[in-house]
Amino acid sequence: MAMESLEYERESTYSGWLFFAGTVLGIAGLMRLIDGFWALSYDGALPENLDGALLGDNLESYGWANITIGVILILASFAVLARSQFFRWIGIIAGAIGAVSAVWWIPYYPVWGLTYVILATLVVYALAVHGGRDA
Repeated sequence: MAMESLEYERESTYSGWLFFAGTVLGIAGLMRLIDGFWALSYDGALPENLDGALLGDNLESYGWANITIGVILILASFAVLARSQFFRWIGIIAGAIGAVSAVWWIPYYPVWGLTYVILATLVVYALAVHGGRDA
């Protein structure tokens, strides 16, 4: 009886981490889509020194990059929530892409950029450590 209880605890922990990873990937993807569409339609003043940023001072490039990354994150989210082992690796790659691409904005929006990086790192952790277990 004690062994079954321990197994149930492990299973729910793994399931919880996988649900967390899939949900965060989906929310981050949605946020990236919103950021991308915002960047494509923005006409106001740009942050200072944006011309020294990775993609230059053209917000259209950032818009399309964010839309592309958003779609990748959302697709990875659905696949991770479906418990596909192949897409577990896609989720790890998507989480890493999310973290690296968030670094672009750290000089301009440090709290927002670091929040993205931390959440993406937790997604990679969840999928790497707990994603290979059968729930």
